[in-house]
Amino acid sequence: MKAILVDENKNLVWSDVPNPVIKDDEVLVKIHAAALNRADLLQRQGKYPSPAGCPEWMGLEIAGVIVELGKAVTDWKIGDRVCALLGGGGYAEYVAVKHDMLMPVPKGLSMVEAAALPEAYATSYLNLFIEGHLEAGQTAFIPAGASGLASVAIPMAKAFGAKVITSVLSDEIAEKIKSLGADVIINSTTQCVEEILAGEEKNGTPVNVSMDCLSGETLAKSLPYMARGGYWIVISTLAGIEATVQLRPLLTKGLHLVGSMLRNRTPEFKAYILSELVKNVWPKIEDGTIKPSIYKVLPIIDAEAAHAILERGENVGKVVLSVCDE
Repeated sequence: MKAILVDENKNLVWSDVPNPVIKDDEVLVKIHAAALNRADLLQRQGKYPSPAGCPEWMGLEIAGVIVELGKAVTDWKIGDRVCALLGGGGYAEYVAVKHDMLMPVPKGLSMVEAAALPEAYATSYLNLFIEGHLEAGQTAFIPAGASGLASVAIPMAKAFGAKVITSVLSDEIAEKIKSLGADVIINSTTQCVEEILAGEEKNGTPVNVSMDCLSGETLAKSLPYMARGGYWIVISTLAGIEATVQLRPLLTKGLHLVGSMLRNRTPEFKAYILSELVKNVWPKIEDGTIKPSIYKVLPIIDAEAAHAILERGENVGKVVLSVCDE
């Protein structure tokens, strides 16, 4: 089969690789589409290697059709349309997947739309609802509103009855993301984020949960305006790995400062997250309450151009690689 490999010059090359050999508890999936994540850019640079036992090539989420079953697999059948959460290996024609890392493609969705679900939806659900304990009527702060992850997390939080505050770098970007449904969009270039969060606290709608992919000064400046008992979930440090934080609000408000990654969770816990998605989120996708946000679809041989879109930060929504026709 073929897969996208990184050559010695960091170029992406559509290359021949060995076909996957499935274990007894795995299935073989013919990949129709694979979605991009910022982790792919890091892996390409050698900063985010695949876990042991996973293919060396990139790709954390895919959609496709099961073409072979392991001897111990009883919960799936050949021909099932599935999407999958992977440790790596999605930029390819086929991938071996453990049976409990699969989810059915929600009714009414294309393979391209389904490929954009597993990683981003699992990450959003984990941090908003499992780590953050977000409930209807509460307020979520999701900075970097134009990111691929925010394009999932904002509609998800809204679908479960939360008020959502987000931040972007320009009025132009704010206009682009209005359709995601955030109640408050802050232009952090011209507006003071902490003043607006302080105003929300004064008005009785303080932040209960923050899913923070920026951290650094974002954490330092905004933490004091959390609701009592609130959860600040740090999931990435794009804006800085250091912050000088006021500790008093942690004490006086009983705040929870949590570091969270999906990649380092146990297989059993990942399987639990996926089962919760199918039970709680898939019905909202199937009835149209939550709609996948796709920015652009490119053929897999144009993976280089797809990566460039993420590097420029131009996308609002997911970028997806098409591997074969449905």
